[in-house]
Amino acid sequence: MALTGFFLIVFLLVHLTINSFSLFSAELFNTGSEFMATNPLIYIMQYVLALGFIIHILMGIKLTWQNKAARPINYTYNRPGENSSLSSRTMIYSGGLVLLFLILHIKDFFVEIKFNHLSNVDVVNPTDFDLLLQVFSNPIYVIIYVVAFVLLGFHLNHGFQSTFKSAGFNHNKYMPILKKLGTAYSILIAVGFSVIAIFHFVN
Repeated sequence: MALTGFFLIVFLLVHLTINSFSLFSAELFNTGSEFMATNPLIYIMQYVLALGFIIHILMGIKLTWQNKAARPINYTYNRPGENSSLSSRTMIYSGGLVLLFLILHIKDFFVEIKFNHLSNVDVVNPTDFDLLLQVFSNPIYVIIYVVAFVLLGFHLNHGFQSTFKSAGFNHNKYMPILKKLGTAYSILIAVGFSVIAIFHFVN
């Protein structure tokens, strides 16, 4: 769970960086997108990424099941707000919603670029940037994406520190710093992707 968590944390940061190029110019974004699509290492890593997502999801379900099996009867008196954060208690739910969004995202971009070759983009000689503009021209899609990004940030808020804790960084000296880094990272991812979607909608 920790290893796949590390991998996905890095991937999201790289993905946000490439997508942020679209805020500056179509050419810069298309160059970054082409590099991601044609670089042999990246080509191989996309399958590793897919495997990482699958393992992360399955492990999350397994851990949730094990936790429930270990305590089939809830405590008579329990104050969950004092024992854990809201994001930690709802990881399985936020993760499930993010998974649904991921399926939509793959359909909108990966399938369209990889298999349809941008045939559904309503411009002559379309580019990846044109696809981005077309997707985010729909207000319903923008709302769905922004809500999904907020949920992703919510999921990452606990997931970030949990990843490091599972990897052995559970120390009083490091955890306060990791919690702050986790909060900053989750806000960066949620706000960063949301700004990109909203920016292209209003422009």
